[in-house]
Amino acid sequence: MKRPAEEQQAPSAAPGFDGSTPLAREIADLTRRRQAVASDTLPKPERTRVFTISNQKGGVGKTTTAVNLGAALARQGARVLVIDLDPQGNASTALGVEHHAETPSVYDVIINDIPLADVVQRSPEAGELYCVPATIHLAGAEIELVSLVAREQRLRRALDLHVKDMADPYDYVFIDCPPSLGLLTINAFVAAREVLIPIQCEYYALEGLSQLLKNIEMIERHLNPELAVTTILLTMYDSRTNLAQQVAEDVRQHFPDQVLETPIPRSVRVSEAPSYGQSVINYDVNSAGSLSYLEAAAEIARRGAPSTGKQ
Repeated sequence: MKRPAEEQQAPSAAPGFDGSTPLAREIADLTRRRQAVASDTLPKPERTRVFTISNQKGGVGKTTTAVNLGAALARQGARVLVIDLDPQGNASTALGVEHHAETPSVYDVIINDIPLADVVQRSPEAGELYCVPATIHLAGAEIELVSLVAREQRLRRALDLHVKDMADPYDYVFIDCPPSLGLLTINAFVAAREVLIPIQCEYYALEGLSQLLKNIEMIERHLNPELAVTTILLTMYDSRTNLAQQVAEDVRQHFPDQVLETPIPRSVRVSEAPSYGQSVINYDVNSAGSLSYLEAAAEIARRGAPSTGKQ
C-alpha cells in the first residue's frame, strides 16, 4: 500500500491565528508533549521485565498496546522483545516480520522445544525491537499442549533459558495473548512477572474483568507466585464523551495504583499503521496516538517493577 502524504502542520503564527481557540490549544498541547518526549531519557530496569498483555474481551487494544509500547521503549533506547502468542499473528504483521506458515515461530518453541533464539526476528522498526512471530500452526496448539509434560511452563522455560544465555538481555518482554483464557494464555501468565490489562473506555469495560482477575489470582497461587497485575491502560479514550470520562473515573477508583495517567485516544493513525506493517510510533511519531504510547511507555519505565518481592 502507498502511504498517504503527511498532513501539513498548522502554522503557529499565521495572520489572524487565534491562540485562544480549542484547536489552537490542542496544537499547543501537542507541541509541548512532543518537546517533552523528545527530551526524555528513560531509566533502564535492573533486570528483564516480562509483561503479559491480556484481557479475554476482544477488541480492547491488546495487540496494538503490545506493539506500540514495545516500539516506544525501543525508540527510547531499550532492548525489547514482543512475543506474538495470538494465532491471528497481528503483532507479527504490525512489526513487519515474516510469519507465513513455514516460518519458525512460537509454535515450534512451545510444541517442538526449539530454542527461542532460533525463531526471534529483528523488526525493521527503529531501535532494538525484536519479535517472536506467530503462524497459523498456533491455532491448534491449545489441543496439542494438553498431552505435553509441564504444559503450562513451556514458554517460561524457553524464555528463561533464552534470556539467561544472552550477553545483553532484553529490558522488556511483552507477550501478546489471544482473547481467551486457554493454555496459551496460561503459558503467558506463567512466563510473565507482570500483567498489563488494556481496558476500553466504553460500556461493559469492566464486565468480565473480575473473572480475569480471579484467574490471575489462581495462577499466582498455583503456578507463578511472582505474578502481579501492575499496569492498567485505558484505551480508545474519547475525551469529548461523558461515557469515556465516566469509565475512566470508574476504573481509576477500582484500581488507583495500577492505572496509568496517560490514556490512549481513539486515533486514525493508530488504526492505519498495521496495514503498512508498522507501529504508529514508526508510522507517524508526531500523531496524538503515538505521543500517548510514548508517554505511557515512559510511565511504565519510571514506575519500575514491583518492589514487594514480586519482580
